[in-house]
Amino acid sequence: MAIELTDELKRTYVETAKQLRNSERRLFMARIVSALGRGGQRYAERELKWDRTTIRKGTHEWKSGIRCLDNFSARGRKRAEEHLPTLLLDIRTILDSQSQTDPTFRTTRLYTRLTVAEVRKQLLAQKGYGDEQLPCNETLRTKINAMGYRLRAVRKSQPQKKSHKPMPSLTD
Repeated sequence: MAIELTDELKRTYVETAKQLRNSERRLFMARIVSALGRGGQRYAERELKWDRTTIRKGTHEWKSGIRCLDNFSARGRKRAEEHLPTLLLDIRTILDSQSQTDPTFRTTRLYTRLTVAEVRKQLLAQKGYGDEQLPCNETLRTKINAMGYRLRAVRKSQPQKKSHKPMPSLTD
């Protein structure tokens, strides 16, 4: 190895790398490792706590001149529909049998008397899902609302009350 780093220089490199993002960070790391010479990747991994795969990616970007794009959108938890492709269809079949439209016809929402817990029970009993397989009640509630259902009893449309006109003798 060509260069030995002081503690202050190590701290400066680590702090600078933390402030940079994506390809700028990888390019910075690759340049530092290149300046360290032979064995620089292992030294940077051990002393600066940098990941060698990130360093290699940065070195490749530096030498080729092509910036790699990070696929952040592919990270994270997958939606419930991706794990259980028929879940939404099964929920819809259960809710359609117990739903009705708004009696005033002001909205296109469907109202149902079922609770989320009852929908979950019916999914377990009728559709053969396992308890650990189904998402939590809050997720089911979100899916049901997104499908256009409201989990509450329908309020019947009530006629306007007739207002009684005060009698002339009472106004004195």
